[in-house]
Amino acid sequence: MNQTRSFLLIAWLAVAALLWIEWSKPPAPATANTATGSPATATVAADGATLAPVGALPGAPAGSSGAALAPAAPGAAAASAGAPDLINLQSDTLQLQVDLAGGRVLDSQLLQYTVEKKPGSPHVHLLSSGNADWFVADAGLISVDARAAQRELQPHFQTIDGGRDFRIAPGASELAVPVTWTDPQTGLAVTRTLRLARGSYVLEIDDTVANRRAAAQRLYPVVGLSRVAPPPPPKHSFLTNPDSLSFVGGVWYSPDAKYTKVAFKDFTAKTPGNAAVTGGWIGMLQHHFASAWVPFANDAQTRFETSIGARAGVPLYTIRSIAAPMDLAPGTQATHRSRLWVGPKLQGPMAQVSPELRLTVDYGRLTFIAQPLFWLLSALHRLFGNWGWAIIAIVLLLKAALYPLSKKQYQSMAKMRAMQPRIESLRERYGEDKQAMNLAMMELYKKEKINPIGGCLPILVQMPVFFALYWVLLETVELRHAPWMGWIQNLTAPDPYYVLPALNLLVMFLTQRMTPTPGMDPMQKKMMQVMPLVFGVMMMFFPAGLVLYWVTNGGLGLLQQWWMTRVHGPNAKPPAGKMPATVSR
Repeated sequence: MNQTRSFLLIAWLAVAALLWIEWSKPPAPATANTATGSPATATVAADGATLAPVGALPGAPAGSSGAALAPAAPGAAAASAGAPDLINLQSDTLQLQVDLAGGRVLDSQLLQYTVEKKPGSPHVHLLSSGNADWFVADAGLISVDARAAQRELQPHFQTIDGGRDFRIAPGASELAVPVTWTDPQTGLAVTRTLRLARGSYVLEIDDTVANRRAAAQRLYPVVGLSRVAPPPPPKHSFLTNPDSLSFVGGVWYSPDAKYTKVAFKDFTAKTPGNAAVTGGWIGMLQHHFASAWVPFANDAQTRFETSIGARAGVPLYTIRSIAAPMDLAPGTQATHRSRLWVGPKLQGPMAQVSPELRLTVDYGRLTFIAQPLFWLLSALHRLFGNWGWAIIAIVLLLKAALYPLSKKQYQSMAKMRAMQPRIESLRERYGEDKQAMNLAMMELYKKEKINPIGGCLPILVQMPVFFALYWVLLETVELRHAPWMGWIQNLTAPDPYYVLPALNLLVMFLTQRMTPTPGMDPMQKKMMQVMPLVFGVMMMFFPAGLVLYWVTNGGLGLLQQWWMTRVHGPNAKPPAGKMPATVSR
């Protein structure tokens, strides 16, 4: 296999990988009529959302599991028929809207991220209460009495001073907003404190519950995320739109099951099970952003569950976590703490919340290669202060590290180029006798000690590294809207003047011209001539950061190929005492 066929193989594998990703993506979610929930009977909340029943609660008393429990869902009472009773919380990174009727987080604006990089573009809304993009976070309490009857508390909190708009004070490190409510049926008094820290994407929720009745009471804290599936990207853009290649769906982590992703179509088929989990978390992912409920380290056990309901005629996907019970003797109180990450997939800050939370930055099966590459790319960014130059630098370093492999590749190619006139003479000699032609070529390769697949195997070894780097560039939120220089002010948008795609087309054209084609079929040669144009047009729609990566990698490969051709090509001087080989006539 000569270098041209190797190049064709790389192109085919690249396109095949992207096609496989698109083909293996989950189909569009089922309509509301075909959506299925948990095996137990579901109920309908006030907003029309179908709610699955809670299953076996961790540490529940005998007889309080399965169908014996009434249906409930976190924050079900928050969806009242009237307008929500909202308060606003704002730090330097987050602006949240919390509905006091239930405590549901209805909206989140990421104040340091905009939808597009242009003046006037709105901030990214990760959580949203709009019908078309419903995505909310709940935190509630489930009461279980001595008869194993379950009831979800339906709080309607009040702020201490009646305020509605709370902002972190200049110079303050955090914003803390207490809200209170007393349940008239159980006498439980709940004080919820909402905390936002400066520079953080974490909302901390502390629920302190006091039992003011003469009887002991048991409560289960429960948190969850519910959303409708976002509309899929246009079909025609799946090769060039990073959003169409990224996972969108639910995730959970537990020390036993490790990191698990669940597509919307598998929300009930692929369930977390009923096992108690210590140190786990749940979340919802999309490209560059994540929402996740992460317990504090002192949470002994939780149980995860998923369900599918319906809201406004479309499927509603819910994942939630039920914590270990809070047993309150008369006159006592207890506190449960929860953390909600709602923001970009920043690996460093995420690792500070939970070491495993950074797994939401999904590099797929090449994570073991991609994670060190991300570390190196981040180090280069700290050195240069620019993600564009960091991309160029990491390709330079990878090319240097893989030079022994690429050297063999280009040496083989240069030798094949030197053999091209002799192979053409064989073609003239044998004409249409392809069998005799192939035998003569193999004899020539053996005589000259040329491995016809010598240019292919080194490429196959290098491919996982460069595919892993491709995923790093695709998934790294730090590159989102990052500038490079001059006309490239957004590495995640296409080159506005198509300079990089044109350079990529030129590099591919020159590489093709330098690539030997001995024994290649004329039809294959025509395909090779068209490929630079095809890929050049495709690159017009790719993010500029990815095209910069391909141009740098291709340009360095072209320089290596040119040098090896000079050293080992047909015009290279033979070693002293050795005459150029000739083909016997």
